[in-house]
Amino acid sequence: MIFKKKSNKNCVLKKKTFGLWTYKWGKKYEKRPAITPLSLIYCYIPIVIPVTYPIKYCKYLSRFSVFPRRIPQAVISMKDGKWDRKKFMGAELYGKVLGIVGLGRIGKEVATRMQSFGMKTIGYDPITPPEVSASWGVEQMSLEELWPQCDYITVHTPLMPSTTGLLNDTSFAKCKKGVKVVNCARGGIIDEAALLRALESGQCGGAGLDVFVEEPPKNRALVNHPNVISCPHLGASTKEAQARCGKEIALQIVDMATGKALVGAVNAQVLVSSFSPDSHQWILLGESMGRVLKACTASKEPFSQVHVTSLGRWNNSPKYAVKIIVIHVQMDHKDNECEACVLEVSVNSRSYKAVGSVQAGVPVLLELNGNVFRQPVPLTGHLLFFKFIDAFLSLSGVLAAAGVELQSFSASTAGSGEQWYCMGISSLLGDIGALKSFVKEAAQSHFY
Repeated sequence: MIFKKKSNKNCVLKKKTFGLWTYKWGKKYEKRPAITPLSLIYCYIPIVIPVTYPIKYCKYLSRFSVFPRRIPQAVISMKDGKWDRKKFMGAELYGKVLGIVGLGRIGKEVATRMQSFGMKTIGYDPITPPEVSASWGVEQMSLEELWPQCDYITVHTPLMPSTTGLLNDTSFAKCKKGVKVVNCARGGIIDEAALLRALESGQCGGAGLDVFVEEPPKNRALVNHPNVISCPHLGASTKEAQARCGKEIALQIVDMATGKALVGAVNAQVLVSSFSPDSHQWILLGESMGRVLKACTASKEPFSQVHVTSLGRWNNSPKYAVKIIVIHVQMDHKDNECEACVLEVSVNSRSYKAVGSVQAGVPVLLELNGNVFRQPVPLTGHLLFFKFIDAFLSLSGVLAAAGVELQSFSASTAGSGEQWYCMGISSLLGDIGALKSFVKEAAQSHFY
């Protein structure tokens, strides 16, 4: 499943929502703690990011260049028919000190570009070694040392408890009077109420904001302030960048499906459990059960609804069991002495149910549409499922005429309706319609 968030409202994932993949761009992926327990692998688009970084740099450069020259205000004045040259006296970036909080890839590239304006770059980062940042011209120091030196401050950190409100009343008080700040990272890193107070008092001389705690912001005090330049979280909002995002999403899914490396997973702990040997067996069970029910439906239409119930003493591996494209998926867990997975699907207003488990590392079918098999059916090789009409010899003759050998035979107990039977066969029948005269329903499928 791919969840693409088009609005600025937070995406709500309910406990019964199920998916294997989620992708977003342009909005906080710090919400991943709510996603990880649902076994959703949360990815960003790392290959596109280097291409879109220049777009972000342009945002930073525009903020830094318009602050000292008050360009937006001058543009509005001109459109009003005025010619106020003296009113918009500006300042230079040359020789000014830029404090960069967060010296990752973006922080590094911003430093390189702002150095071309003749700015001195200092910074803070708890992870990047000082000798590394020094190699690209940034002197590292503590935040206590950084605040008083800066003419400009820009933040490039994720939003987490340790960075929420990083710039607040206390830190603003330690800065130079008239310091200017830029936030094109995450809304909330700068305390918006504290920023407004600093702007009103003159402690902060201006702010460039592309992100807000609430998007769109309902409180317009910052947006409407004359010393604030703001944008509606434009980020990498270009047609080309969005097209690249879509392409890279598709490539990531293909790479994952073909067993290649998954690059860009934010909540990597999901991958650790997803690819353990035990989890792989349950994933294989889910795929196999999906094949059984898809074959039994004899419909080309996709499942309209899927309900997965994991049974066991722990709600662990079975929750990874289903990899099917569907409209609605519901997941439940019930405590039970034996571990199993119940898969119920709906298609064309009919319901189908299968119960399976993993025994000795092999996925097995325990029950089909209310009929419990006397011996678990290993979901391997070629299998033929059918409802019998008491013509076993005729059925064997059809298989022999098609050159198909009978390798195993399993029968279910009598449940609701006729019994289901399963044959292990050497190869799939070329024409399953040849069985219509001897069985009521028939389905066949290949399993790994």
